[in-house]
Amino acid sequence: MVQINAVLIFAFCLALVFFSLQNMEPATVHLLGSYTVNYPLAVELIMAMGVGATLAWLFGIWNQLQRWLIARRELRRRDQRIAALEKDIEQYRQQPSLPSPVEETAR
Repeated sequence: MVQINAVLIFAFCLALVFFSLQNMEPATVHLLGSYTVNYPLAVELIMAMGVGATLAWLFGIWNQLQRWLIARRELRRRDQRIAALEKDIEQYRQQPSLPSPVEETAR
């Protein structure tokens, strides 16, 4: 699996290099009203992909954190339920046993 990931990353980076070499014309991007940026199109697109990848990574971390918190809460509930059931077992073991139906009919 690691090799497949490495090949995919290499192919993506190679495609990015070829794309950059083909798109060196300057392009203007208007940000925040009057603020403009004038860089080659490839640079602007690579920066946009970088921002998108960073945001996807942050959302992935946020999702994992939420799943971890939910799993931890569920584990805590299960541990409490196990403790309650073990307590019930101990109480049942300490109760005097009821006579069996066979003993009552033998009398």
